[in-house]
Amino acid sequence: MRALQSRLAAHGVPFGHWTFLRILWEREGLTQRELSEEAGVMEPSTFAAIKAMEELGYVTRSQVPENRKNVYVHLTPKGRTLRRKLEPLAEEVNAIAVRGASAEDRAATRRTLRLIIENLGRSASPKPARPSRVRRATRRASPASRTSA
Repeated sequence: MRALQSRLAAHGVPFGHWTFLRILWEREGLTQRELSEEAGVMEPSTFAAIKAMEELGYVTRSQVPENRKNVYVHLTPKGRTLRRKLEPLAEEVNAIAVRGASAEDRAATRRTLRLIIENLGRSASPKPARPSRVRRATRRASPASRTSA
């Protein structure tokens, strides 16, 4: 992660934007909520990142008249151009990471990681319900039950 982070920083791209850019390069026009789900981050974090990316000129946000609730995120030409610069950096980091590992070991690792991700995805439970507030009956000790030290 640090290896990629430093390479991205050299291009002025924070690591937090990388995940969203990768998703948008594959599927543009997602809602902020869909981006949150795809990236596996909370919606406030997505909102902050997308707002910053918009200020940098990487994305635009828009709404459609028939559904003002959803905010759709689209790449700008500048955001699309970043792909040609940034993907080779990730490929370089990946090549360094697996240097010396056989093709068989890399394939086994990839299968195992996919299985782990699938298992965790299936076991993800919905947001826990808020605990109900139960009033506990308070009982005062009678003067006779109090003892002095």
